[in-house]
Amino acid sequence: MLPLHPLDDALVSRLARELRLLPTTARCLVARGLGDVEAARGFLTPRLGGLRKPDGMAGFDVAAERVAAAVLRRERIAVFGDYDVDGVTTCALLTSFLRGVGADVAPRVARRDEGYGFCVAAAEDVLAGAPRLVITGDCGTSDGDVIATVRARGVDVVVVDHHTVPAAGDVHPAFALVNPYRADSSFPFRGMASVGISFYLAAAVRTRLRAEGWFQGRPEVDPRDLLDLVALGTIADLVPLAGENRILTTAGLKLIAERKRPGLAALLEAAGVTAAGGAGGDRPIDEQTVSWKLAPRLNAPGRLGDAAPALELLLASGDEAMARAQALEATNQRRREVQDRMVEEALAMVDTGADPGPAVVVASDRWAPGVVGIVAAKLVDRYQRPAFVLAVDAASGVARGSARSAGGVDLYRALGQCAPMLERWGGHAAAAGLTLRAADGDMGGAIDRLRDALGAAVLAEGSGKVVDRYADAEVELGLVDDRLVDELGGMAPFGQENPAPLLVARGLEVRSSRKVGDGSHLKLEVRCPSTGAHRGAIAFGQGADDPGEGARVDVAFTPSRSTWNGRSRVELEVKRIALATDAGPR
Repeated sequence: MLPLHPLDDALVSRLARELRLLPTTARCLVARGLGDVEAARGFLTPRLGGLRKPDGMAGFDVAAERVAAAVLRRERIAVFGDYDVDGVTTCALLTSFLRGVGADVAPRVARRDEGYGFCVAAAEDVLAGAPRLVITGDCGTSDGDVIATVRARGVDVVVVDHHTVPAAGDVHPAFALVNPYRADSSFPFRGMASVGISFYLAAAVRTRLRAEGWFQGRPEVDPRDLLDLVALGTIADLVPLAGENRILTTAGLKLIAERKRPGLAALLEAAGVTAAGGAGGDRPIDEQTVSWKLAPRLNAPGRLGDAAPALELLLASGDEAMARAQALEATNQRRREVQDRMVEEALAMVDTGADPGPAVVVASDRWAPGVVGIVAAKLVDRYQRPAFVLAVDAASGVARGSARSAGGVDLYRALGQCAPMLERWGGHAAAAGLTLRAADGDMGGAIDRLRDALGAAVLAEGSGKVVDRYADAEVELGLVDDRLVDELGGMAPFGQENPAPLLVARGLEVRSSRKVGDGSHLKLEVRCPSTGAHRGAIAFGQGADDPGEGARVDVAFTPSRSTWNGRSRVELEVKRIALATDAGPR
């Protein structure tokens, strides 16, 4: 079972006393570095007023001035977004805002068959609409050559992006590059997704338009009405749910729950998320709703081809929203079928009995390039080491892949060590993309050489194996009640750099257990022998670990509340279950 965080008990007691919290909640806060009373108070009550001004964000003021000037001069503005949820929501946010203030806007999102980012084909299509300004969202940092060509044709480009900025070299050709990872950016939080930066940009443009009297006789657009899009893109892109992201996402989730955007309301309905809460009415709209229900459906069109249907849904009116949501639902079902086949084939490649090495690298000419990222994530879960999955186009001699990290390995640095072998690569520490070209036509040999190089790069970064996390607190089962669930819920939304609290209870008796769903999940009832307290529990993906009725177990879990048909009860979401190390009563 997981070890407990070594914490200062005096600090925990002080925090619990000052904020009138349960000791367990206080331990969870201190474990996240929130031992200061005011810092913890602010964390538990995130408000938009707590957002810091974008002072020091390199390129931001130049970008805001140029976009405002385009509106005032009535220039045509093209907005281009990448094909994932962050790119699509960035495009939707800027399009909605600019149309709302009366600008002439031509939105467009990427297509898989064109390649990564703001590529040549995408740029030519955008320029065909004769814009005077192009804004790229969630791409552009690594597309300097294409942007230089666009600028040479007399069109300004503003880049809104958050991908890793290459080492200092030539000045970026964009009119403005807004990216928190610029070396000269002093804004204190670097972790925002592109859609969050776009929210800041929209607010700054509105301020400039107001100063010019633009809204005399025109209604003002409130950027806060766009926070549902910010929550979608931020959660889906797996950026840290800390700092500004936590504030923006908290407000955005509340807006999603209000279902004011017709496209999102229709998509929630199509996904079976009821107005009372989650699927079947068993949970509120939260980060899990976005991660498991909304993001996969919005990602599906871009994974299989053109991301335009996702953008059209987010911009849809009430009359057309449901038809667009149902189309996304059908596309998502096709994506699942493709994904399931690819995962099965990838597992067969790796499950040969031999150690896969420090990095899992698999490739096939039968795979869809838009789904390789999901397969890589599945392989990380299975083998607990970084995974690189490539879809090979035999006709062109090119393999396009995605990577997901484990164990703290920085994929951007690891791929950088393999750069001479790659045609293109980029991304983040935790997720990245790569393109491999077999110059001599020997794709098999090229992949073997890349596998060796990636293995060496991952070893140089660290072990590559997933590092166990600490548990936040050990609790007696009877103390896992509604108050504890409510207090810990105040720490949400959970995600990168803000994981859900993880508690441990020991020596519990299994009163009943059964496999549910497709047999991969485990439903249990557990009891504390010394107090008689009992709770229901669900262990997702652990159907093979059934300890059996009567067994004594230790469990690591996150407390939650399950509501069904109007009845609510506290439940344990079990992350790990093991036979008790101490069979005595607890």
